[in-house]
Amino acid sequence: MARSFAFAASVVFVFLALNTVTCFKSEEFRKCQQTPFCKDSRARKPGSSGFRASPAEVVDGFVQARLIPENSTGSDNLVLKLMVYQGGVLRIKVDQENVPGGKKRFEVPDVLVDGLEKKRLWLQRITAKDGLSTFYLSSGHEVVLQHEPFQVYVTRGQEKLVSVNGKGLFHFEQRREKQEGENWEEHFRSHTDSRPYGPQSIGFDVSFHGAEHVYGIPERATSLALKPTRGTEEHSEPYRLFNLDVFEYLAESPFGLYGSIPFMLSHGSKRTSGFFWLNAAEMLIDVLSPGWDGAAGEESKQGIDTHWFAEAGIVDAFVFVGPGPKDVVQQYTGVTGTTAMPPFFSIGYHQCRWNYKDEADVAQVDAKFDEYDIPYDVIWLDIEHTDGKRYFTWDPITFPTPKEMQAKLEAKGRHMVAIVDPHIKRDEGFALHKEATSKGYYVKNSHGSDYDGWCWPGSSSYPDLVNPEIRAWWAEKFTLKNYVGSTSILHIWNDMNEPSVFNGPEVSMPRDNLHYNGIEHRDVHNAYGYYFHMATTQGLRNREGQRPFVLSRAVFAGTQKIGPIWTGDNTADWEQLRVSVPMILSLGITGIAFTGADVGGFFGNPSSELLTRWYQLGAFYPFFRAHAHLDTKRREPWIPGEPYTSRIREAIHTRYALLPYYYTLFREAHETGIPVMRPLWFEHPNDPETFAMDDEFLIGDALLVRSVYTEGSNLETVYLPGSEPWFDIKTGQSFNGGKTYKLAVSQDSIPAFQRGGTIIPRKDRFRRSSSQMVDDPYTLVIALNSTQEAQGELYIDDGKSYEFEKGAFIHRRFSFSGGKLSSSSASPASKSYKTLSTVERIIILGLDAKKVPAAHRALVEEGGQDRQADIEAAPPVLRAKLKSNAVAVRLPNVSIDKDWSIKVL
Repeated sequence: MARSFAFAASVVFVFLALNTVTCFKSEEFRKCQQTPFCKDSRARKPGSSGFRASPAEVVDGFVQARLIPENSTGSDNLVLKLMVYQGGVLRIKVDQENVPGGKKRFEVPDVLVDGLEKKRLWLQRITAKDGLSTFYLSSGHEVVLQHEPFQVYVTRGQEKLVSVNGKGLFHFEQRREKQEGENWEEHFRSHTDSRPYGPQSIGFDVSFHGAEHVYGIPERATSLALKPTRGTEEHSEPYRLFNLDVFEYLAESPFGLYGSIPFMLSHGSKRTSGFFWLNAAEMLIDVLSPGWDGAAGEESKQGIDTHWFAEAGIVDAFVFVGPGPKDVVQQYTGVTGTTAMPPFFSIGYHQCRWNYKDEADVAQVDAKFDEYDIPYDVIWLDIEHTDGKRYFTWDPITFPTPKEMQAKLEAKGRHMVAIVDPHIKRDEGFALHKEATSKGYYVKNSHGSDYDGWCWPGSSSYPDLVNPEIRAWWAEKFTLKNYVGSTSILHIWNDMNEPSVFNGPEVSMPRDNLHYNGIEHRDVHNAYGYYFHMATTQGLRNREGQRPFVLSRAVFAGTQKIGPIWTGDNTADWEQLRVSVPMILSLGITGIAFTGADVGGFFGNPSSELLTRWYQLGAFYPFFRAHAHLDTKRREPWIPGEPYTSRIREAIHTRYALLPYYYTLFREAHETGIPVMRPLWFEHPNDPETFAMDDEFLIGDALLVRSVYTEGSNLETVYLPGSEPWFDIKTGQSFNGGKTYKLAVSQDSIPAFQRGGTIIPRKDRFRRSSSQMVDDPYTLVIALNSTQEAQGELYIDDGKSYEFEKGAFIHRRFSFSGGKLSSSSASPASKSYKTLSTVERIIILGLDAKKVPAAHRALVEEGGQDRQADIEAAPPVLRAKLKSNAVAVRLPNVSIDKDWSIKVL
C-alpha cells in the first residue's frame, strides 16, 4: 500500500496530503549523480584499483592475506579472507582492522543459515607459483589469488569461470579521523545526512566468463535478463538496491523497489554461476556492455562484466560455481536458507481490498463466494480495521466482535489476515507506544532521541527490530492473550516495512538514524524490513506451534526462510500484467519462491477483460491474491458479470485443482531452494532460445504457461522447449517440443501445457476452501513422452503443523511404463501420517491408440472387481473412454499411502 489522498480531514495529515503523488515522481528519489559514492565509483577507470595482496597463508583452515595500496611497502588495515564451503561455494571477506574509535564496520547478522561454519572445508595448504596462490574449491574447481594486481578468480581446468577485481575496480574507503575543516555532510532536497563516519564506500568488479546473460538482483519491474547499464545509450542509471516505498512504479526501469537481494546469476550455453554480496547498505550495480572499457577483440565479448558498489559495510561475498541453474540456486539457498514450508491454506486464493469496511462487508463478501461457487481461503483486512491506525486493535464501531467474525470464517475452513505495520502511533494513551518508549525500544535519531516520522497514524516511531531483544518483545505482542480479538486463524501482513516514512528522505528513514549498539541506519537499511518480518513470524510461530503466514512487502536475502512477499503497488494496466512475470521469476531464482503480484492491479480500474486475464495468469502465481486500492471500484470476481465471472471462476477452479501439485513443489522449494515458478532456461539450460525469454514460465518441470498480455488478442506465439511433446491442459491436444507455434486463443483461458513424461496430481472436486478438500480423492494426469512413459510425485502432510519435520508426511513417486502405473515411497523419512484420500482416476495424454486393446477403444464396463491395491490384476480398467489421444481411467480407489502397481492397459 502506498500513499493516497484518502487521509482524514485533520491538521495532522495536512503535511501528508501535500506530499501525496498521483504517479511516480523520479525527483523524490536520488539518482547516481546526486549520490557521491555512486558518482565517484562510476568515475573509476579499469586498472585503477592499485592494490596488491601480501603473501597468502593458511590460518584456521582459510586463506588470509593483506591488501596493500600501491606504492606502500608496509602492511595495511585491509584483511582478505578466502573460505571454502561444501558444494562449490567460495566466500571472500575484506574488512578493515584498527578502525578509529574502535568501532567495527557493520556485518549483517542473522541472514546466513545456522551451522554454515560446519560446512566450511578446512584448507590444509596452498600452492604458490608465479605470483599466484592456488587452492582447492570443489571437484574440478580451484581458487586462484593473484597477488599483483590483486584479483581472485575460480577456474575449472584452464577455464576461468568467475573473477573478482579482474578489471581492477576494487576500492575500499576506510573509516578515518575527520580532518579539520572537512565537511562530511550530504544533502538531498531538504534533508541533511550528517555522515558521522565520513565516506566509507566499497566497490569492485565481478566478471562472469562465458556468460551470455545475467539475472537476479531484484526487486525491480524490468526484464528477467538484465540489460547493460553502461557502454550503451539504452540505460544511464545503474541497478539500485535500496528498499523504498515507490508509488505506482514504472515498468522496464532499473529503479529499485521494495526489496533488495544482492544475488546475481549468470548463464550461458556451457554453465551457470552466481555471486552474492551480503551487505544491507545502499548498493548499485552496473551491467557492462561488451567493450565498455575500450577493450577490443573477441575476449571482451566472451562473458559479462559487472561493477558493484555500496555505501558502507564490508566485503562479505560468495561465489557459486554451479554448474547448472538448480545447482547455483541450491548453493545460494544453502547459505541463506530455503523456503519456509507454507501452511496449505496459504497457497489457495486470497481476497483482499483496502479496505473491507466492516464486519457486515466481510460477511457479505464471504457469502457471495459461496453463492457464485467460487472457492477462496483467506479474506484480508487493511489499516482501516484498526482503532485509529493503532495496530493490534480493532475499530469498536466497524469491527466490534472480531472473534465472532473469525469464528464464522473458521466454520467454513477459511482464514483471515490483518495488517500490522512498523510505524507505531505516538499516542500517550496507546499502551504499545508507552511501553516501547519506556523501554527505549524505538529507533533513535542522530541525536539519540526517539525518531519521530510521519506515516498512516501521523506522528510515528519505529521499533528497533535489528535488536534481538526487541524482536523477542515484538513477537510476544502476537500471542492470543496480548493481541486481543485475534484467534488461531488470524494471520499477519507486514506492509510499509522498507521502512516507509512519508516525510523522510526518499520516503524513508534518515541514514544517520541509530539502532542498538550505535549501528547507523545506512548500514542496515535494506534489512530493516527483514528483521520486522522475522519478529512478526516468530510471534505467530510461538502461537500454538502452527506454521505462520506473514506476508512482507520489504525483502532481503534470506527472506525466503521467513515467509512470502508480493511485488507491491502495481497498476491496472496491460504493461504491469506483463512485467509481473519477470518480476516473480527474478525473485524465484534468487530464493523467494513464495511470491505473487496483486491480481487486477492495486491502482486503477481494470477493464473486465484485463481483470479476467489477470486472474487467468494469477492462478499460476505461487502466491495468488487479488488486491485493490481504497479509491478503486469494487472488483470481486462476481462484479464484472457474465461471461467474465464464469471465466474467473474457471481460473480459480484451475488453481484449486492443482493445489496438490503446488504443495508438492513447495516441499521441493523447502528442501532444495528450487523455485516453484521457473524461467524456461532453468529446466532447459542448453536451449539458447529460452535464455532471454520471460513472457512464458514453468510451474515445476511439468507445466508451461504463456499468458495473454494484449487487449483483444486472439493469436499468441508460444515456444515449447525440449524434445518431448507438450499437451494443452484444457483440450489434451499434443504439440511437438522444440518448436514455436502461433495459437488461436479465446478469452476463456490462457495457453498452458503439460510436458510429456510427467504426472501431475490433481483434486477435481471443488469445495468452498482448501481445508474442505483434505479427504477428497486424487486424479493423476499422466502425460506420456515419446517412449510412452511418465513420472511424478505427490507430497502430503497435515498442512499446518511442524510434525512433518518429524516424518509425519506422505511422499509418493508415481511411474507409468509398459501400460502399468506404480506408486512407491519417495522418501525413507516418511512415516506415521495417515490420509483417507485415494486415487480414483487417471487421465492419460499422448497414448498411442494403436497400443490400446480394441476392447478399450469404446466405452467399456468391466464390472466392480475388488482388487488389492498392491498387486497386479487384469483387466484393471473399470471404465475407460478413448477420445483422440486422451484416456480417462477410473481406478478402484487405490490407497495413496501404499506401494502398488496396476496394469492399466
